Amino acid sequence: MIRIVVENLFVFLLPTLLYIGWVAFVRNDWPGLFTVLKAAPLANLFISGAVMMLIALLVFSSRTGHRPGESYVPPSIEHGKLSPGHSVPANQ
Repeated sequence: MIRIVVENLFVFLLPTLLYIGWVAFVRNDWPGLFTVLKAAPLANLFISGAVMMLIALLVFSSRTGHRPGESYVPPSIEHGKLSPGHSVPANQ
């Protein structure tokens, strides 16, 4: 669970990290992290981070196609052949 939170937090903070990296790359003098963040367009970075996080959640979400109440039966070997995973009604 903590891995999922850390990954989503990273995707959310990615625009801010890229902005800080860009400022550090472009400027010859480094005024400090807090000075850079004071001048940063935080609202735009927040919105772009939220959009990126939602896109990542949608792209990597699991869609099983199974109906509620069905149970998943994992792949198994039956009679020497591989039987693919499938779903069955919960009462079976």
